[in-house]
Amino acid sequence: MTRKTISILTPCYNEEPGIAECHRQIRELFATRLTGYDYEHVFIDNCSVDGTVAILKAIAAGDRRVKIIVNSRNFGAARSSFHGFLETRGNAVIPVLADLQTPPGIIPELVAKWEEGCRMVVAVRTGAEEGWFIRHCRRAFYRLMTRFSGVQQIPNFIGFGLYDAAVVQVMRDLQEPDPYFRGLVCEIGFEKEFVEYHQPPRRHGKSSYTFLSLLDYAVLGLTSYSKVPLRIMTIVGVTLSALSMLVALSYLVIKLVRWETFELGLAPLLIGTFFFASVQLLFVGLIGEYVGAIYAQVKGRPLVVERERVNFDESDARQ
Repeated sequence: MTRKTISILTPCYNEEPGIAECHRQIRELFATRLTGYDYEHVFIDNCSVDGTVAILKAIAAGDRRVKIIVNSRNFGAARSSFHGFLETRGNAVIPVLADLQTPPGIIPELVAKWEEGCRMVVAVRTGAEEGWFIRHCRRAFYRLMTRFSGVQQIPNFIGFGLYDAAVVQVMRDLQEPDPYFRGLVCEIGFEKEFVEYHQPPRRHGKSSYTFLSLLDYAVLGLTSYSKVPLRIMTIVGVTLSALSMLVALSYLVIKLVRWETFELGLAPLLIGTFFFASVQLLFVGLIGEYVGAIYAQVKGRPLVVERERVNFDESDARQ
C-alpha cells in the first residue's frame, strides 16, 4: 500500500531566531506520532533580509524533505503564502507558521479527521495572548464579516488546518490575484470538521504583521466577499440627497417668510460642504477598492516571482 504524503507549508519573513525550531518540531512529530506517513516541509521565503534563507539552505542540505522557495521580492504575506500552498504536492497540506503560533501538536488530530473522509479540517482559535485593542478589532471584524459576507465565514479562523489535495486543486483553478485564503476556504464548500486550539504566544522574534497590514487584509476580505459597502453607498447617497433637499427647501421657505430678519449665515454652508466632501471621499475610496480588485484580475500577473528553489525535483513542477 502506497504511503500518503503530507505537505507542511511554512511561510517565512525574517524568521531567523525560530526557523530551526519549527523544522525540528515537524521532523520530531513525523518521527514519533505520524510514522505511517511521508512528508515534505515546504518553506516559502518572502525575501527575508536576515539570515533566514541561509539557515533554511543549511537545513535543506541535510534533509531532502525540506524544500525552499525564495521570492525575488516581498510580494505580501497573503500572495506569498498562497503561492506556496499551490506548490505543495502532498495528499494533504497543513500550513504551519514559523513562529509556532499554529501548534504542531494538534496535527495528528487534523490527520485523524482527514482519514475519516473529511477534505477540510479547520482549526479554530479559542483564545490568544494579544493586546486588548487588537483582540477587540478582530472580534469586530469577524462580526462584520459574518453579518455582511455573501458567503458564510468562520470566526476566529486564520487559515490553520488540513486541506486535501482536491481542495488545493480547486484553489489552483481559481487563479486569484489577491487571495483572501480564509474566504476561499468557505467559498469552495466541501465538508468541514473543526478542531479548537489555544494560540500560544510567539516564541521567537517579532511579528511582521502591523496594525496597518492587518487592516489592509481586513479590507481585502470585506471587499472580496461582500457587496454591502456598495449598497451602503447607494442608500446613504439617496438618504443624504433627500435630506439635503429638505433642508434646502426649509431654508428657502423660512427666508421667503422672514426675508428681513432671517440670515442664512456661513456656518451651515461650511458644515454641509465639509460633511458631503468627506462622505464623497469615503465612497470614492470604497469604489477604488473594488476597481483595484478588478484591475488586478485583468492584469493576470503571477502571485509571486521566484528567485530560486531548493530540493525541488522535476516531478514537483506544476503541470
